[in-house]
Amino acid sequence: MSAADLKVGSERVVAAPRRLRLSPLQWVGVGLGGVFVLSVLRVVTGAQDVDSSGLLIAAFGLAVPIALAGLGGLWSERAGVVNIGLEGMMILGTWGAGFLGYHLGPWMGLVGAVIGGMLGALIHAIATVTFGVDHIVSGVALNIVALGFAKYLSVRFFSTLPGGGPTQSPPLDELPTFSIPGLSDALYEIEQKHIFFISDLAGVLRAFCTDVSVVTILAVLLFIATFYILWRSAFGLRLRSVGESPVAAESLGVNVLRYKFVAVLISGGLAGLGGGFLALVAANLFRDGQTGGRGYIGLAAMIFGNWRPGGLLAGSVLFGYTDAAQLRGGGTTVHAFLLLLAVLLIGIGVWQVVRRGRLAQGVVAVIVGSLVGTWYALTDIVPPELSSTTPYVTTLLVLAFASQRLRMPAADGQIYRKGEGH
Repeated sequence: MSAADLKVGSERVVAAPRRLRLSPLQWVGVGLGGVFVLSVLRVVTGAQDVDSSGLLIAAFGLAVPIALAGLGGLWSERAGVVNIGLEGMMILGTWGAGFLGYHLGPWMGLVGAVIGGMLGALIHAIATVTFGVDHIVSGVALNIVALGFAKYLSVRFFSTLPGGGPTQSPPLDELPTFSIPGLSDALYEIEQKHIFFISDLAGVLRAFCTDVSVVTILAVLLFIATFYILWRSAFGLRLRSVGESPVAAESLGVNVLRYKFVAVLISGGLAGLGGGFLALVAANLFRDGQTGGRGYIGLAAMIFGNWRPGGLLAGSVLFGYTDAAQLRGGGTTVHAFLLLLAVLLIGIGVWQVVRRGRLAQGVVAVIVGSLVGTWYALTDIVPPELSSTTPYVTTLLVLAFASQRLRMPAADGQIYRKGEGH
């Protein structure tokens, strides 16, 4: 369909602008460009850890739970149900992973995580789809209830177990990880030579073939499956039509409420699996407060990705990377990124003025970029109190700059009653 206007009844509907689509080869080019930028940043600032394989391995690990939570949100919102309750579903998933993981082993722990998330999603689906409760109210309530419920269950079931307590489970068995023998060591040797771009690229490649968790591989497969199901199957077309125009979908024989229900349950299962990653891979035990707001960051990554799997994955890696940078490199690594941020802000400001004609936004971006650049020039390290906020500041900045190109599903968040179109 072209960008021409459409006539629907007496209403005039304007088709959305065509989105930029990149081919796999173009995505590779974007990735290589990113490595080149990090290589320049490493040389200019002297921060050797900005693209080290160790930091990237940690970044991928931190990105997985965010990505799974965001993928859950994508399923739900593509069917028109806003899922603020991702955090609560992740919390229930961490507890389910801890409980079944201890009693039946780590593989059943993954099943427990999915079940825990789906139980939270069931509550959200009944409230929003069946009873028409406001989606935001239901999601926030679920987050609060899940936090208290997980604490109660921990006291009830973990306090008497050896190694357990009222706020954590006993230690859990580990899930397998995979490395490519020989290749990982060879890439590490190249990385340690610190050759411009070559060593940086070796570090990135090493991160993809060293200590990769089976859950990480599963997450990648789920992203691929989500794309093909939602954009290449009749089921996915019907589900997305429910999120765009439930009245039109129902008129074509689609059971709107059923598709919404199924989408929310899948959403909860994916978010719960993200919680299971935290319990079974990241920490090897359940701990109270383990999610640390990653459900909300997953929701932000989904919005950054414009409700599509590819953009969501990129956003998740970005947030995982910033989190890993402040955990591993502390104030030194975060300080190096002040220079990159300053350059980006000034570049965006100039582009806003020259190409978009937006003088006010451009001037603000240039001023903020100049202030950040001054901060970089006058300091040698970012205080720990500030560097720990890096993931959350990144979330706000990304959403602020991405907001102009976003298009949510047209009926996202709307309360729908069966038979409204008749």
